[in-house]
Amino acid sequence: MQVIVTGGAGFLGARLIRQLLAGDLTIAGNAVERMTSIDLTPCPVADDRVESLTGDIADPALVEKALAADTGAICHLAAVVSSQAEADFDLGMRVNLDATRTLLEACRHHSARPRFLFASSLAVFGPGLSQGLSQGRSQPVPETIGPRPRSSYGAQKAMGELLVNDYSRRGFVDGRVCRLPTIVVRPGKPNQAASSFASSIIREPLAGVEAICPVDAGLPLWLSSPRTVVANLAHALALDGEALGDWRTLNLPGLTVTVEEMLDALERVAGAPARELVRFEPDAGIDAIVASWPGGLDVERPLALGFRADADFDAIIRAYLEDERT
Repeated sequence: MQVIVTGGAGFLGARLIRQLLAGDLTIAGNAVERMTSIDLTPCPVADDRVESLTGDIADPALVEKALAADTGAICHLAAVVSSQAEADFDLGMRVNLDATRTLLEACRHHSARPRFLFASSLAVFGPGLSQGLSQGRSQPVPETIGPRPRSSYGAQKAMGELLVNDYSRRGFVDGRVCRLPTIVVRPGKPNQAASSFASSIIREPLAGVEAICPVDAGLPLWLSSPRTVVANLAHALALDGEALGDWRTLNLPGLTVTVEEMLDALERVAGAPARELVRFEPDAGIDAIVASWPGGLDVERPLALGFRADADFDAIIRAYLEDERT
């Protein structure tokens, strides 16, 4: 059986491909035997079972080329990130919405009913829903609350969620929507995501380099490690659709951590000199986007379904250091 991963050349997509190839994943009793990556660049996973298709994910011809008779699942991770989608509305709509519809339509006309994993975001929610969460002054945001995004990226993800749920209701796909926390610590250089600083303020000081924090130290963030997010995505793909019920949207588990608490953990793991490398320079544009995201989500149902969360933020930093050494 074939599994397609859009964004397979990216940070998250490549890790998911490795995870799926290393595991014993079966879908409807069929083992995963080959993977196809669709992205603008070739997939970096060196494995004979991986094929790379490069091009525009919103191009129906490219999607049709990727889709095979034995396609059992599509993991749709490709996206234009938050600040970039805000700066270039047309690009965000094309990649984040039009491509999702193109993929779903291809699945609709497929001979089988493939599983469709859609990576969404906590950016679908509006501001003020869980501010002060780390001090226990409000409740985590439930999965069923209506999205009220305050960014084009969040709106595009919210529309994608509704499409996947409706295509699942109609029996065109076996969908599962995973609202991802902010993923920390990402390796490499900062990208155009508004949340990019959340990795930078840990990654750069660990390398002895100064980092800029554009938001207030008291801002609560909903965070997860790359290891945990990838494991949860693989788990979502493996779950039987009946276990998810009619509503296919899941808040993936995370941790509520303020920026100040992140820096406290950095100091515990790497010492005071590392923390001193973080400098605060407010950026109203970034703050407006990130502060509109909730600082915590209700994950009671996902945890009952076998999804998991990181132990604490210290463990997230240590996991990053371990991964960077390998």
